[in-house]
Amino acid sequence: MTPLPLALACIWFGMVLAISVEAPLKFRAPGITLPLGLGIGRLVFRALNAAEIVLAAATAITLAPAPRPLAATVLMTALAATLAVQVVVLRPRLEARAQLIIDGGTPPRSRVHLAYIVLECGKLLMLGAFGIILMFV
Repeated sequence: MTPLPLALACIWFGMVLAISVEAPLKFRAPGITLPLGLGIGRLVFRALNAAEIVLAAATAITLAPAPRPLAATVLMTALAATLAVQVVVLRPRLEARAQLIIDGGTPPRSRVHLAYIVLECGKLLMLGAFGIILMFV
């Protein structure tokens, strides 16, 4: 098998990890208000998710023609499903909530952000397992 799916998975892992670490840190920077941090976060996660969609598609395409363990196929499918839920279901809700705060409102309590974080952690675990599997194929 070509090393390309492994390389793409490693890039994807690194991007998700880096942004996951950066996201809460930006709110600690001097002069960053909650509305400003949320505005930055919306742009960053929009860009991250767009890059993830490209990486997921490229990984799946480069993985498809080669013989591979069933676990790699299952993980790739789970990764794509997780990303789809984040992009289609959760991020629009988070963006609407952030916009309400940016506009000066106070949204009701929500667990959508927690759900996104849980999926992000799951995605990192899956990408790590996926990479390990691909290293030994």
